[in-house]
Amino acid sequence: MKTILEICREVADLAAVKRPNDLFNAASQQDSVFLSVAKSSLDSMLRYGDWQELTKEATFCTVEGKKQYPICEIVTDFFSLLNNTVFIKDMQERVIGAVTPEQWAREKCFHCAGCNIKFKIQNGRFVFLNEPPCCVKIVFQYRSNNIVWDFNTFEEKNILSANTDVPIFDEYLVKLDILWRWLKRNGMDYAEEYNEFQRELKKRFGADLATKDICLAHAIYADEGVANNEVKVCFKK
Repeated sequence: MKTILEICREVADLAAVKRPNDLFNAASQQDSVFLSVAKSSLDSMLRYGDWQELTKEATFCTVEGKKQYPICEIVTDFFSLLNNTVFIKDMQERVIGAVTPEQWAREKCFHCAGCNIKFKIQNGRFVFLNEPPCCVKIVFQYRSNNIVWDFNTFEEKNILSANTDVPIFDEYLVKLDILWRWLKRNGMDYAEEYNEFQRELKKRFGADLATKDICLAHAIYADEGVANNEVKVCFKK
């Protein structure tokens, strides 16, 4: 694992410029540029997608008479919800949402209350369409807003605040990202470095995406098989 300062020094070697000594030295313009570029890189990766490194799970219980639950009281590092991951923990039942404004208005104004629990995210809160039953344990997955962790304490942080902070993301990706951003900031040609970063970014992010297991076991019934591009491959004796 490499700290953000070590990564920036490797970038400086690739760019054939002086290595930064202290990213937080405001008296050094070059060190300040490296810090600014590093912050932009980590912030951009946070917003790129649902990285496995950022995916976390949280649980809360409903309270009688309460329809709104501030997310900041459930988790402090919330960035965004992973859709279709909200379930009632003690039952095999999905909580429906987050519903769109159109669906919310239709359900609220024209439909009778159903047995399904539905919600939307509004003003940083879980807002349920109808008051859910008391003591329902709800579990959900979300994307954390942490981008680094402390080298000494291993505590995750949502802001880059020390030379020894270690990026949560793949260090090679961070190095490529900082490199092209540094070249751009200094008015240099960065097209080749940017393209290399984009290739590695998509490759790394794609490798992290969850894929569904395909069962290749013997099928009991003739119509069982593996669906592939709308074509079903059946296995028979």
